[in-house]
Amino acid sequence: MFSVDLSTLECDGYVVVALRGELDVADAARIAVALVTVAARQPRIVVNLADLEFLDSSGVAALARGRRHAWEAGGDLLLAAAQPRVLRVFAITHLIDGFSLYASVAEAADAAGRCHPAPAPAQKRVARMRWPRMAALRSARQIPGAEHGNPHKQAERAGA
Repeated sequence: MFSVDLSTLECDGYVVVALRGELDVADAARIAVALVTVAARQPRIVVNLADLEFLDSSGVAALARGRRHAWEAGGDLLLAAAQPRVLRVFAITHLIDGFSLYASVAEAADAAGRCHPAPAPAQKRVARMRWPRMAALRSARQIPGAEHGNPHKQAERAGA
């Protein structure tokens, strides 16, 4: 038996996916596949978390995967009615700002009815650090006062 149950209800222009129980590593892959399947059929998804008692980081990852597929299909995955202990996991994993959270299913459904495809989050580009070329370093050593860097070279020059 699974520790989390999933049920769906098709509405006018969106799907409500209700999760009940505990979503952890044992069920995360199954839930992710179910959300991907729902997103392929109807990309506007409201996930009702009112009866979800526990969520771990693998459960958050399953929801994130479902949201990515909903975005790719032109919709979004909205979360509704999360309990404080479930919200805490989103805060701990620093993903609370990555999801649209609503106090109730009705508020999320209203947003889903008028939602437009959310832009994919921009990936941060890491700036590359440019290191000076060795030739430039060698020429710097020939400049008076530039030999401060390596104490071994200073000892060799001093004749020690």
